[in-house]
Amino acid sequence: MTSLLIALQFLTRLPVSLAAMPTPAQVGRSLLCYPLVGALIGLLLLLVQPLLGDAPALLQAALLLTLWVGLSGGLHLDGLADSADAWIGGMGDRERTLSIMQDPRSGPMAVVVLVLLLLLKFVALVALLQAGEGWQLLLVPWLARGLLPLLLLSTPYVRAGGLGQALVEHLPRRPLPWVLAGHLAALLLLGWPALLAVLVAGLLFLYLRGAMLRRLGGTTGDTAGAMLELVECAVLVALAL
Repeated sequence: MTSLLIALQFLTRLPVSLAAMPTPAQVGRSLLCYPLVGALIGLLLLLVQPLLGDAPALLQAALLLTLWVGLSGGLHLDGLADSADAWIGGMGDRERTLSIMQDPRSGPMAVVVLVLLLLLKFVALVALLQAGEGWQLLLVPWLARGLLPLLLLSTPYVRAGGLGQALVEHLPRRPLPWVLAGHLAALLLLGWPALLAVLVAGLLFLYLRGAMLRRLGGTTGDTAGAMLELVECAVLVALAL
């Protein structure tokens, strides 16, 4: 239960409190619960959608997207913004890219990328709701948050210190692949849309992981957050097409 509470506290803005400061080992084990937190976010979105009644699809999509961003506190959007600035401004240089990522200010490229990503998510949400396929929202955060521990399991972490370093150092390497495989099997039970989502997410994951390795030699917390947002957007668009 402690691992789940840690994961909820980090990945969401739900009112979760811990009895004591978690140990590094407990922080590492919380990675096992990341896909479960994603599934919970998806379920919350599904529970809210019927409450919107006969509101126009445009309004429903706007409210659901606002809730979606609010549940995560914009955590991963911040990573996407930092990565966008760094990837362009870094001009292919590793150290320059890492340095720009540490700058809390957002440049024009960050703003453009965030606006385009949220626009694509919004339009894809509208399309799903109009098609009566709103249940597919469950797949998106569930799948994307399952890829976070997979990224940390398979990719060097190149930013010393911080929460990311603690996660990697205490990552539960033996049980994690089995947990991820179990979530994948559960996802695939949801049929063809889930298979499409997994294929799109898998291909984009491989591409983004390769880009991180070529530029940085690994991942950081910012690039992990950027990957999550880009995967969510790509899967949502693919399901809506």
